Amino acid sequence: MASPREHIEEIRKKKFFIGREEDNPLTEDLHQAVKNLSAELYAKDVHFLMELIQNAEDNEYLEGVEPSLEFVITSQDITATGASATLLVFNNERGFSPKNIESICSVGRSTKKGNRKRGYIGEKGIGFKSVFLITAWPYIFSNGYQIRFNEEPCSHCNVGYIVPEWVDDNPTISVIKQIYGSRTSLPTTTVVLPLKPDKVKPVKHQLSSIHPEVLLFLSKIRRLSVKEDNDDPRLNTVSSISISSEINFVTRKNIDAQSYMLHLSADESGGDLENECSYHMWRQRFPVRLENKVERRMEVEELVITLAFPNGQRLHRGMTSPGVYAFLPTEMVTNFPFIIQADFLLASSRETILLDNKWNQGILDCVPSAFINAFISLVRTTEDAPISSLPRMFGFLPVNSSPYPQLNDVREMIKAKLVNEDIVPCESYTEQKFFHKPHEVGRLMPAFWNLLNKARKQGVSFQNISSHGRKVLCSSFDKDMYNHILNFLGVEYVDDEWYAKCIQSSNFVLGVSEDVYLELLLFLADKWWSHFKKTNFRNILLLKYVGLDGDVSLCTINEVSQLNAKRLLLSCEPDHISWLIDWNREFRCPADYVYVPRSTQEAIRLFSQRQTIRQWLSEQVKVKAVNVYQYAVLLNDSLNSDRKLVITHAHFLYHSLSQKYLSGREVDHLCGFMPLVDNYGCVTKKRKGVLVPANGSKWVGLIGSNPWRDEGYVELGEDYLKAGNFAGVSTPAKQLIMFFKSHLEASDVPDLSPPNAVIPTMSAPLTKQNTFLLLDWIRNLKQKGSHMPGNFLNCIKEGSWLKISLNGSPGYRPPSQSFLPSSSWGHLLQNGSVLVDIPLIDQRFYGDEIIEYKEELKTIGLMSEYGKACHFIGKHLMSQAASSTLTRGNVLSILNFIKFLREKLLSPEDFIHSIREGRWLWTSHGYRSPVGSVLFDQEWRAASQISDIPFIDQDYYGEEIFCFKTELQLLGVIVDFNQNYQLVADYLKSPACFTNPKAEAVLLILQCIRHLKSSDKLVRTLRDQKFLKTNMGYKSPCESYLFVPEWGCLLQVFNSFPIVDKNFYGTIILLYKNELKKMGLKVDFEEAAKAFANVFRQQASLSSIRKDNVLSFLECCRKLKGQGFKFPLELKKCIREVKWLRTRLGDYRVPKECILYGPDWESISQISLLPFIDDSDNYYGQGIYEYRKELSGMGGVVAFKDGSKFVTAGLYLPQNPSSITPANVYSLLECIRNLQQEQNESLPDAFLKKVGKKWLKTNAGYRPPDKCLLFDSVWDSFLQREDGPFIDEEFYGLNIKCYKIELKTLGVIVDIRNGCPVLASHLDYHSKFNSIVRIYNYLNEFNWKPDSGDARQIWIPNGNDDGEWVSPGECVLHDKDDLFGMQLNVLEKHYERELLSFFSSVLGVRSNPSLDDYLKLWKVWENSGHQLSYDECCAFWGYVVKHWSLKTEKTLSENLLKLPVYSVSDGILLFDKCDVFIADDLQLKGLFEHTSSHPIFVWYPQPSLPSLPRTKLLEIYSKIGVRTISESVQKEEASVINGVGLKPVNPSEILIGKGMFRLILGFLADVSLEMEAEKRHEALRRLLNLTILETLQPITVGYSLSLSSGPILNVRPRRMIRWERENSKFFTQKLDRSGGNKSIIEYATYFSEVISEGMLWEKEDHMRRLAELIKLGFLLEFNEEAIEFLLKTKNLQLDSEDELFLSFAFPSV
Repeated sequence: MASPREHIEEIRKKKFFIGREEDNPLTEDLHQAVKNLSAELYAKDVHFLMELIQNAEDNEYLEGVEPSLEFVITSQDITATGASATLLVFNNERGFSPKNIESICSVGRSTKKGNRKRGYIGEKGIGFKSVFLITAWPYIFSNGYQIRFNEEPCSHCNVGYIVPEWVDDNPTISVIKQIYGSRTSLPTTTVVLPLKPDKVKPVKHQLSSIHPEVLLFLSKIRRLSVKEDNDDPRLNTVSSISISSEINFVTRKNIDAQSYMLHLSADESGGDLENECSYHMWRQRFPVRLENKVERRMEVEELVITLAFPNGQRLHRGMTSPGVYAFLPTEMVTNFPFIIQADFLLASSRETILLDNKWNQGILDCVPSAFINAFISLVRTTEDAPISSLPRMFGFLPVNSSPYPQLNDVREMIKAKLVNEDIVPCESYTEQKFFHKPHEVGRLMPAFWNLLNKARKQGVSFQNISSHGRKVLCSSFDKDMYNHILNFLGVEYVDDEWYAKCIQSSNFVLGVSEDVYLELLLFLADKWWSHFKKTNFRNILLLKYVGLDGDVSLCTINEVSQLNAKRLLLSCEPDHISWLIDWNREFRCPADYVYVPRSTQEAIRLFSQRQTIRQWLSEQVKVKAVNVYQYAVLLNDSLNSDRKLVITHAHFLYHSLSQKYLSGREVDHLCGFMPLVDNYGCVTKKRKGVLVPANGSKWVGLIGSNPWRDEGYVELGEDYLKAGNFAGVSTPAKQLIMFFKSHLEASDVPDLSPPNAVIPTMSAPLTKQNTFLLLDWIRNLKQKGSHMPGNFLNCIKEGSWLKISLNGSPGYRPPSQSFLPSSSWGHLLQNGSVLVDIPLIDQRFYGDEIIEYKEELKTIGLMSEYGKACHFIGKHLMSQAASSTLTRGNVLSILNFIKFLREKLLSPEDFIHSIREGRWLWTSHGYRSPVGSVLFDQEWRAASQISDIPFIDQDYYGEEIFCFKTELQLLGVIVDFNQNYQLVADYLKSPACFTNPKAEAVLLILQCIRHLKSSDKLVRTLRDQKFLKTNMGYKSPCESYLFVPEWGCLLQVFNSFPIVDKNFYGTIILLYKNELKKMGLKVDFEEAAKAFANVFRQQASLSSIRKDNVLSFLECCRKLKGQGFKFPLELKKCIREVKWLRTRLGDYRVPKECILYGPDWESISQISLLPFIDDSDNYYGQGIYEYRKELSGMGGVVAFKDGSKFVTAGLYLPQNPSSITPANVYSLLECIRNLQQEQNESLPDAFLKKVGKKWLKTNAGYRPPDKCLLFDSVWDSFLQREDGPFIDEEFYGLNIKCYKIELKTLGVIVDIRNGCPVLASHLDYHSKFNSIVRIYNYLNEFNWKPDSGDARQIWIPNGNDDGEWVSPGECVLHDKDDLFGMQLNVLEKHYERELLSFFSSVLGVRSNPSLDDYLKLWKVWENSGHQLSYDECCAFWGYVVKHWSLKTEKTLSENLLKLPVYSVSDGILLFDKCDVFIADDLQLKGLFEHTSSHPIFVWYPQPSLPSLPRTKLLEIYSKIGVRTISESVQKEEASVINGVGLKPVNPSEILIGKGMFRLILGFLADVSLEMEAEKRHEALRRLLNLTILETLQPITVGYSLSLSSGPILNVRPRRMIRWERENSKFFTQKLDRSGGNKSIIEYATYFSEVISEGMLWEKEDHMRRLAELIKLGFLLEFNEEAIEFLLKTKNLQLDSEDELFLSFAFPSV
């Protein structure tokens, strides 16, 4: 055998002709192959690191070796190639074999091709050669080989990439080992990659980015590491990492899958990487469906899907965690909490899977089933796990949506399957675990869980918790942290009625402590309005109360809250609880008032949230919280006329006061309306007072009869004098009378309130004794603050019982007409007044004692003050004035009297007060009171011009009146003006009198307005009167303006404003700006500006604004702006909205619709009509340009960028588009750009309509914008310029691309994604295949859809520039079996695969031939008589199986006349359907196969194919009319040789029992059989119902089969055992054990074959395995323990359904 070096030299010489003189005839082919490799290599975005890991996984490893892969990057140039960094890859695989070397020196000759089934994960294509992406010289050291390859063509053979070169040094093995750094020997294979300069950084990035989960789904590699080797470690930039995995091989084999635990650990230097994580792994197999087959996986028959569930925090290394693996991680983040691994087809970069690929779709379709099985296994089969640990498993549910729509479909399928699974753990309060479907389970409110837990601890049972309509979610799962999971599953809260049922069905209320009971009430209170108000909680026994017997009873909320029901009470005070409960029982629970038990009330008082409970009890349950006082109030309403209870009530009040449960004030109030028993023994509630008994009372002697009787006074009865004993306390005799005197006001004179009646004794003189008695009563009443009734008081005040002295003469007067004088004023006042006599009380009669009752005398009307005496005098005088006029002398006497009082130092105020309002003073208005009258002097001259003031008549009173100015002022006369503006305003003359008033009068009016508190009336009177002098005559204030120099220019633009005459009024008028403004005068700039706005608007409406007006106005605007004035909004609005500027178009417009012309407008004006301001000499001339800034401020357009909006309205494009210059177009585009920057609105429809015609020049001529495309570098990836109508850049220049957005706004297609309709419509212009393919690819890439009714054809090429158009109906995409090449155009022969889906989805081309096509083909085969190949038959019937339906059944039944049968030759024959049979009885099949001259049994593939199962094919044969052999034969009865008869035997005698059943069930339950439990049990029931017949001789049975072709086939077999399934008979020859082991093994063999054939006649492929298993079991006599062991060794197990079936089939075993 050649050495490695010799082998390399041989390859160079033989394959590449290096060193040979002749030329290599394959050089051109090799060159082309390498060229294709290079193109493929650099066209794909290959992740070289993943390719290397993938290769290592596919390598072979020696037994006992832990597969590992190590990456080391060094800055050493060990290859002497000048590389700044070198990557070394170490792999301890078997090493390169010669065959591997030859493969790597070739293109497309991978040794892994076709080995997908063997576990290879690499794809055909790039593989190892991906290293050329990062290196130009890859080196390989393996098994003695030391070679390198060169990216550049070899100088000897002109071929690159694959020509090996032997390496002697640079590097050497010792250098490599030095870098490897391990004490052990180098791994078998080392790859050295000197990095390209531009690849050093990307490679380091990829090495630092290796995901720590990279080993998760690799079956071989168990360790991977990355490190950087530098002399100075500080220069290291690659994060070192070491990753290893360990599998727990104690796997669990479920029905169709395996589960195991994988432990992943990683160690990163200087990183924050999680150290380790374990993963629950689930691995399940699925058959590949035919519709998901693809060429790259054609040999794969089973999908293997692995799901990884991280048990804790995933290893992430600070990067995103991929959710999809294809053995190695992709970059797809799914947002799922589990990882999906399968043999996905990947994009070349390995970043994503091909989501639209049908192979991948087939995998994704199976993921939901795998997840459901895995999840159920995790949740339900963890027998030893506590139920509290299960919710963590639900964290694996895909609650969050994925960014990938296809994965969202997977999520939805998982969700749909989950809702029908019993997976949700439920609470049972037993050791048994229960699981139910999500929609059957309900959640509880967290607060109620807390209640249940506390109640259970106190002995309350809830074992029926799931018996109230919904199963209850287990408490460990029912938490907020799982809300997102439970919402995903659709687990909702139980309805509100459930809570009531739960409480009602348990002993919760009486079975828990008071604290827990209060927590229940708190729960109800918090949720009452939102949940429980309308539930049955109102009708369950929930509320506690104390009954008449003192025991605790229960009642419902409705019993308490409804009218006329039980009334539940609480004590407001903790010290009152027992007191109120005891007295309530004493009162016999009046009106159904009952109290909450003491213990409950005490608990409420101490409860932290007592306020909430009390509020709920009060507002919703209507529980009343009362104190002793409130309870007493309730008693008043419920005692009715029960005399005993009324007496008890009085004792209750007395003792409650004694115990200080009631205050004296509260008792006073209660006594005010408490019922009483009167002296007649009657109960009464209505009263106004209470009298002590009449006997011995003082009021009788004073008044005589009882005047209070009619006023509702009650006389107390004798019952209140007796002693009593109530509620455990006693009351002494007569104690209640004292209590009533204190709190019920039971009293006697002088303590009685006076009656509202006339006292007869007051109408005549009273004796001195009675007078003082009366005064004592009044004093007592005053001290008590009692009210004296009107009748009572009036009769005292008006009665003539008081003795007085009038000028020394005695007499009797009412107190209200008498005086009690003081020594200071009595005598003097009588001497000073000549017109008055004053009655004084007779002190000689009453003595000095009367003075002590001064206040009481005042109360009954006696006068004693000096002021009242003066008032008495004044009243007398005024009565005289009322009867006759006071003369001049009387008036002067009054004034003299006032002066006299002042001189005597006595205050005349009271006297003045009594006369000042009288109308006795003569004025210009007649007799008036002094108040308001005026004494005239010169200060009143101006006021007299405008006001009619009441001046005192000086002619009548003479000059003497001026001697009494002080007295007149005291009386209220106005003497001086003293800014008395209000008087001027009050007596203002009629407006008609205001004719040309003097300036001083007008100024006085302004002063009045300024100083009056309210001048509104004055202003209203004068504002419309024309009394102000202006430049336009006399005007009213509201018509006039006050000229202000700062802004007065505004009033001079138009001669329309009346201005106040400043020369007439003087400059002082300017000081009254506010007053003028108040009268309506325009004095402010804002008001003037608004008025100007109205004039301006009016002038504009008449088109009367002349040139001088405009220029004057603009000049004024400039001046005002310079002085800081700002126009009010109304003027601004007017200027901007009124049409006052004339344009060149001959119309007037608002400023914002006008343009001030400039050079920038030249180009656009050539294709637009624009409103330029008229600058001609006839109008504004060139002077208008001086006001550019002012016009701009008014909204006028002075800049080009601001006037673009006018172009949209004024645009007009010429009929001949060739006259439109590029400058015109650029100007138009610039306008559009400006518009888009100003506003985000779309262009007007009218403008778009204008530009919608042909005016843009393209390489296909002039076109409308929406039929044009703008070419750029993005389009270059798909199309060439000549492929579509792209804008002519040679005509417009390259700058046209700068207006991409503007062109897009016009409709030009600039986005490559939107050009499909235009290019599709342009497709018919092409006949070159390359152009058509480019357009098809473009349309496909951007998901073009044809318009409805748009019939498209498909180009079938005939060369590059020729071909024909065909309809989609004449085409199919695929003909995988190459059966229909003569009938249809197969597009995959002409177009790349990427376009096929385009033809299918967009143009409606069928993917494959239809059923009708297949039937036509079968007819051809029937008529031709030729034999079918195995592949042809599989293809036809595989299609039938895949598309089987009722319609297919009907079609085949009616059209197929011949069917395929077995043939000894290579071909498959077709025979008449009526002469072929289904071999449902394999014994009969074997008999007739040897008897018939031609095949008679239908064909099916052997072995059975996943895409064409034998069971399904036989079922189809049966449905289209093929008979089974068992139903077609005629059978003779079984006969026994030598006349020996049949004997029934027990099945157990031939070992048909539980052991054999267990063995068969274990086999049938294997996942590979795909047999459901019910079908397994149905097969075994046939064994249970057998009749066993035994004979000593073999059984002989005759069978005959008639064929339509004529002959009858007869057979008579002899067998030891025969099972006739159709009549449930089992014939067996007796086992002769004397024959030794040979007889036993022979019998066991026949027995096992017959049983196996009977069980699996539809699954012939599995018969032999079952027969061998039964044979072994038979030899073991189906011993139970032996069978268990046998099943385990075969990795078989029974399901729970099978165990249940066995227990029913063998109940006594």
